[in-house]
Amino acid sequence: MPLQFRRLPPHTAITIDAPARLHLGFLDPNASLGRAFGSLGLMIDARGTRLEARLAEREQIDGAVTEADRERIALCLARLQAAYGPATVAIDVTHAPRAHTGLGSGTQLALAVGTAFVRLLGQPASTAEIAALLGRGARSGIGILGFDAGGLLLDGGPAGDLHQGVPPLLARQPFPHEWRVLLVSDHARQGLHGTEERRALASLAPFPQALAAHLCHLVLMRILPGAAEHDFVPFAEGLTDMQQTIGEYFASAQGGVFASPDVERVLRAVAAERTAGIGQTSWGPTGFAILPSALDADSALATAREAVRTMPHIECTVVAGRDSGAAIRSTDAHAQRSDAA
Repeated sequence: MPLQFRRLPPHTAITIDAPARLHLGFLDPNASLGRAFGSLGLMIDARGTRLEARLAEREQIDGAVTEADRERIALCLARLQAAYGPATVAIDVTHAPRAHTGLGSGTQLALAVGTAFVRLLGQPASTAEIAALLGRGARSGIGILGFDAGGLLLDGGPAGDLHQGVPPLLARQPFPHEWRVLLVSDHARQGLHGTEERRALASLAPFPQALAAHLCHLVLMRILPGAAEHDFVPFAEGLTDMQQTIGEYFASAQGGVFASPDVERVLRAVAAERTAGIGQTSWGPTGFAILPSALDADSALATAREAVRTMPHIECTVVAGRDSGAAIRSTDAHAQRSDAA
């Protein structure tokens, strides 16, 4: 039975630009104190998802989507229709990053579709409610919290049952506007996902409580204070330490501290010449180096491109952090006739 809500003014068309995220690491994968995971993450101003949704006579899913993306969107629409009532929607995806590269594309696509759907119908629903309906955020809340707020985010992980809701937001820092992020992408690989991801997590030894304490110490006393005070060195050193610790734990599942040896080679070359916070987002294969300025980022980009001259599958780009959530634009139904296409 569809959920009943007080209806809001409906819209004819909704355009959503949802930011990509970097997952910077877990605090306690073993839930030694009862809460599992706990995540640190950053929203960035590139590699996001952009789509337009409008009411239509027949369901359409067009644009820059793979067949797998098309199936995911169709599943999202079916769940939304079951919860909020029947509505025929046409979706046109302008841009979506390649799936399973560590940028949170699945969550952003689902939230963009869900947010557009409820706004088209004039239904009030929070991002957390949409995420729960669409099965997102079981381990990490970074992509969901960042969809609303942007910034550098810390969540508290799920309590016990992984399906109880979005992990709570513990801290949000604006990302220093002068800092930059060098992204290193391996187009020949995908990160672990689905059944392989679940099997990999199940195969890991318990995460030592002493290491969980070390990671919490780094986040609370180096990484977050460094960002708050624009003090780059403790931030970068703390983040690199955190990433190395987590990477060593997951190495048996992903083949090394980094999922892509080529990405690791590039980032080690960058870090050898300057202070940088380096690591891998989620299961990769995308890696990153955070730099203190645009000038340092340009220098790091030159180093990276020199290192990848014989690696055509590796792409290096510089992006900035994003301190705002998804951008949502709408056309009111009373201002424009309903689309019959």
